Amino acid sequence: MPLEPRLATHMVVSALIRQISATGDFATVLHKGDPVAGALLLVTRCKGRNPALFEQFPGANNTRNWHPVFNQDTDNEQKISDYLERRIAQDSDLWVLELDVAFDERLDGLLPRRG
Repeated sequence: MPLEPRLATHMVVSALIRQISATGDFATVLHKGDPVAGALLLVTRCKGRNPALFEQFPGANNTRNWHPVFNQDTDNEQKISDYLERRIAQDSDLWVLELDVAFDERLDGLLPRRG
């Protein structure tokens, strides 16, 4: 089966930042990885609270779907920080993007239901 082309990671990151910023919300790169093929993790927050962590995995028909690593929870701050430290130490090509939105609904269509 031939490999299907996919967008370079830096383009996905740029698109996510623009999408989140367009609604007046906040997005920032916490760790910059390989611009073409780096894996991408998303830390999401609502009004600066209740962080959750998502990672993209390949799905059926060459799609890439977001899956929760840690669900939204007020106690996740240290767990997420420790997890990101370990992952970056193992894979320096990894990207970490943080999205902080005013309403969880602004992430609908991008991520599976949080909470």
